[in-house]
Amino acid sequence: MNAAITREQVHFIGESCSSDDTFDATATRLIKDQRRLSRFFEQNAEPMGLVAGQVSLYMLSVCIRIFEQAGGRLRKVSGDAIIAARKRVQPMLPALMPADEDFAERAKAIVTRAQPHILDEVLWALYTRPQETDEQADLEPNQKALVYIMLWTAVEALDAAWTPSKGWTPENFVLPEGAEGPPEA
Repeated sequence: MNAAITREQVHFIGESCSSDDTFDATATRLIKDQRRLSRFFEQNAEPMGLVAGQVSLYMLSVCIRIFEQAGGRLRKVSGDAIIAARKRVQPMLPALMPADEDFAERAKAIVTRAQPHILDEVLWALYTRPQETDEQADLEPNQKALVYIMLWTAVEALDAAWTPSKGWTPENFVLPEGAEGPPEA
């Protein structure tokens, strides 16, 4: 497992994606470049419905972008890496469920998650982010939980495929002047 990208950097990159009018093209490229991972999402998101599937793919593209923007090298996630990530996540699911009002807090309490700040940003986006527009999806609790579990699996696989730049440390990131920091956890 790599050192955790800081919450400040994760939030900054995530918010940059949502405010970038051209991010759709970037998201398409990122999803295309990580085809095995996107196929895993497409196959597993189908039972959740169209909206939840679209939300999960968009959030996957943001997670990929965070690794890409953090620097270093992000290899393509292999089928074996997805299987290994599922094997790391699945044993923790009984302690995580049910998909109730305490789901996000139980998820944050799992200390063995790869890149916990990315996953905390996912939880914030799914559970606490203020609804800024009518276009934002309002997912059912079970859909939110499934989106999170799929993204957790993806982040585990992406972290295994990511090699930070030589000399990179989380402390190297400085929030640009005027940028907002992450929301309180």
